[in-house]
Amino acid sequence: MVALTDARASKVPEVTLVFWIIKIAATTLGETGGDTVTMTMKLGYLAGSAIFLAALAVMVVVQISARRFHPVIYWATIVASTTAGTTMADFADRSLGIGYAGGSTVLLLALIAVLSLWYWSMGSVSVETVSRPGIEAFYWATITISQTLGTALGDWMADDTGLGYGGGALVFGAGLVALAALYFWTAASRVFLFWAAFILTRPLGATVGDFLDKPVSDGGMALSRPLATAVIGVFIVLCLLVLPQRAGGHPGAAKTE
Repeated sequence: MVALTDARASKVPEVTLVFWIIKIAATTLGETGGDTVTMTMKLGYLAGSAIFLAALAVMVVVQISARRFHPVIYWATIVASTTAGTTMADFADRSLGIGYAGGSTVLLLALIAVLSLWYWSMGSVSVETVSRPGIEAFYWATITISQTLGTALGDWMADDTGLGYGGGALVFGAGLVALAALYFWTAASRVFLFWAAFILTRPLGATVGDFLDKPVSDGGMALSRPLATAVIGVFIVLCLLVLPQRAGGHPGAAKTE
């Protein structure tokens, strides 16, 4: 039995049901947290984007600098990316007047471009290869764009299609169920399914967050944004404390012969 010793440990968590539970909670927190700063605190979308982009930049540097996977650092970076995505999408869609459909289209093209460049440069976009700074940079760029796309897509589904926040959440939830069915019962690419699910969980969180804090007249529940943000934040912390989190396996790791 000869173990391979040159493998690099993955810097991202193993993709399990726990991962998706925390991811959806984090995206919902990003929506309510972003709206708390831009709307409740009345700082506006530009200031909110600047605040959360600065926080995201700091967390990405901390995450990339870490020698191994740290659940708290990783999920704090995810939360920073989803709040930044919320405020940036709202700034582009509303302040710049691009609109939800236009914003979603531009961001989708940007996401495809980053994934293509990542694949062309590294030969794979699998999260199992996220173990070196260069790959991590692509990973976090992809995540940030996908979070921003998810906000715009969620708003488009809820507002422009007339489905409302509840209807939008059902559509995206159904999309995730379809992806789960493909995962369990087909041989579809696991890399494609991961990124498709990762993208869809963002608009799901966006519509759920909007449903919680938007006015009743707009189809929401008019709950306190700061309170909703705090409750979701506590839920995420409890998940990290109670549910196990470990690094995802690297293709060359733990192989024996």
